[in-house]
Amino acid sequence: MLNRASAGSGTRALVLAGALFATALVAGCGDDDSATSTVSKAAPDASDFPSANGQTLDELLASTQPTNQIVAAPSGQVFTPGENRLGFALFNVDGSQITDADAAVYAAHGSTGKAIGPFPARVETLTTDPEFEAQTTANDPDAAKAVYVTDLDFDQPGEWRLIAIVQQDGGPVATRFQTSLKVGPYSKIPAVGDKAPVVDTPTASDVGDLSEIDTRDPHDTMHDVNLADVIGEKPVVLLFATPALCVSRVCGPVVDVAEQVKSEMGDDAAFIHMEVYKNNDPNDGIRPQLAAYGLRTEPWLFVIDTDGKVSTRIEGAFSADELRDAIEKAGA
Repeated sequence: MLNRASAGSGTRALVLAGALFATALVAGCGDDDSATSTVSKAAPDASDFPSANGQTLDELLASTQPTNQIVAAPSGQVFTPGENRLGFALFNVDGSQITDADAAVYAAHGSTGKAIGPFPARVETLTTDPEFEAQTTANDPDAAKAVYVTDLDFDQPGEWRLIAIVQQDGGPVATRFQTSLKVGPYSKIPAVGDKAPVVDTPTASDVGDLSEIDTRDPHDTMHDVNLADVIGEKPVVLLFATPALCVSRVCGPVVDVAEQVKSEMGDDAAFIHMEVYKNNDPNDGIRPQLAAYGLRTEPWLFVIDTDGKVSTRIEGAFSADELRDAIEKAGA
């Protein structure tokens, strides 16, 4: 396994969100297969969880059974006022991933705000058919297997704190998220509806060895076209990820996901995998394509429609089903 600790201080902002998702993983690899699932699952009913009913998060925690045996961590850190897709992970304290729980999120603005919720979360699997699982993913015991996803509507900017309530055999338990969210404008990152920055992305024909632009093992097939040549001609799947160097441990799985969907929908969209670091070395800083998109975390997915506008953007982990839906939304 590559040593992620080699990243210099100049790259710490880039990997911050990924590190939050991965923090619980470093406690241990978790060998209990029963704690994981390879199946997506619909969100439970909101009625399965207590109503926020004007309570604070502290009051919700007190009225539910609080636990320090489950860790909740977001898979991203870029959130804006209005509706947001929130991806998050649940872990046992030994680092093993919980991928099949019924869970809901509650949020409150600041330390004294009233809670809103519940927002039940669906489970999106990150696993692929075996032929699309890279060695980069298979050889990483901490590679993410699933992401919980829900939609939250933040009505104002600033700090938002979150808790998760998880249904267990003994009843619901509640845990705080490892970090609060900073909701605010991120004007440098193209939002849904914005024109996508037109940049040149390196292709296989531009390099002597594909390893110069792809850290996946084996290399993927998403280096055939230059974004500047295809944008506006057909939908584009643009994925910023570094499978071998990703602190969040989701870059490998999401590149596998994109590779599988490309095998199914490659005639409907152009697929581009863009690596994160110059020379694939964290100490050399980020590639100019990431800077053009205003990115300081990874991975990021942008699906661009035939008008050259961002149709879907996702920070962090996503499933094959989500990617298929995004391509169809883009006009494929």
